[in-house]
Amino acid sequence: MTEVKSAAGWERLQALHREEGALMGEVDGVPVPRHYGDPTAEYGAATGEGAVLDRSHRALLPVQGRAPAQMLTGIVSGRMPPDPTEVEPGVWRGRAHYSTVLTPKGKVVTDLRLFRLEAGDEGGHLLDVPRSGLGGLLEHLKRYLPPRMAKLVEPTDPLGLITVVGSRAASLLSREALGLRVDVPELEEMEEGEERVLADGSLTGIRVVRNGEVAPAAFDVLAAAGTLRSLWLRLRELGLSPAGSGVWDTLRIEHGRPAYGHELDRDTLLPEAGIVSRAVDHEKGCYTGQEVIVRIRDRGRVNRHLRGFFLGDHPTPSPGTPLFIGGRDRAAGEIRSTAQSPRFGQGIALGYLRREAEPPTTARLGAEDGPEVGVRALSGDGWELVEGDPGA
Repeated sequence: MTEVKSAAGWERLQALHREEGALMGEVDGVPVPRHYGDPTAEYGAATGEGAVLDRSHRALLPVQGRAPAQMLTGIVSGRMPPDPTEVEPGVWRGRAHYSTVLTPKGKVVTDLRLFRLEAGDEGGHLLDVPRSGLGGLLEHLKRYLPPRMAKLVEPTDPLGLITVVGSRAASLLSREALGLRVDVPELEEMEEGEERVLADGSLTGIRVVRNGEVAPAAFDVLAAAGTLRSLWLRLRELGLSPAGSGVWDTLRIEHGRPAYGHELDRDTLLPEAGIVSRAVDHEKGCYTGQEVIVRIRDRGRVNRHLRGFFLGDHPTPSPGTPLFIGGRDRAAGEIRSTAQSPRFGQGIALGYLRREAEPPTTARLGAEDGPEVGVRALSGDGWELVEGDPGA
């Protein structure tokens, strides 16, 4: 198995962030900007005209060989991406799919996005993996990915990923990333996972992909790190503000999307997290962990579900803080991620709660007599609000 370098694409951009005064933090050992001095302004830019975020700390893993698609089909739970279609010389239309890799017991090794780089049986693929899931994935691939048929390759030029979010995102990327080869309305109308690719002779080209992890319009750009550095500088010249990982976390939690290393881990079943419809292809052939997923779908149920929590003006709890419900003298769940939400005007959280607590309802935070918090269901479209909720 090819050794994966530690966020090589990200290293090409770190100097830019430090020059702009970024307060650095870490995501799984990789330095990332938490913010650039004014998180409130960064959030306003991201939910307004636009902001740009560097997310190259994610692992981008090309897979090539004699039969990558055939081998990966038995490893990932979700749909395989279709062959890309050339819509005009040098411009391609494609679709990346969200998926997971599971243990034989149906637990989550990691989630990921799967891209198709080329058409045909020998066409390469690209895995976009959270850094927190990388170690487990590499161990899994050692067991289940036959190197004679498919293997990870190290790109000559390290890859990176930036995200542009806000109302100007489509117009800027149409011009600056895709050279006006794709119209703005076409980008704006793309669904989550749809992509347009400008072939530039490199392994991945310049890929603009609709991101659905947050509510504002957001697009990921995947390309060689040197290309992204030039694009970052150009977007800054055109007035986009840089935003840090703290803003992305807030937007993600406001949209109710789980993330690996927080709401997803090796103790999670997909139905608990509510992502079966996004992450599972029930029509394809066998994959590791399928038996468990089908059994739960057809005959079973899970004991807990991912929920959203309105915290009001209570102090923000730490991840792992227990949750209690009436009629039960021990913890019925726990908090996983928290944020102070400008959208909802209060602290919010994502976490797990026993199935008996059917939302909308309330739970107690930290102890049986702890402060009361609101419990809401989540869907792929965000929080399922009820009358009286902020934004309902």
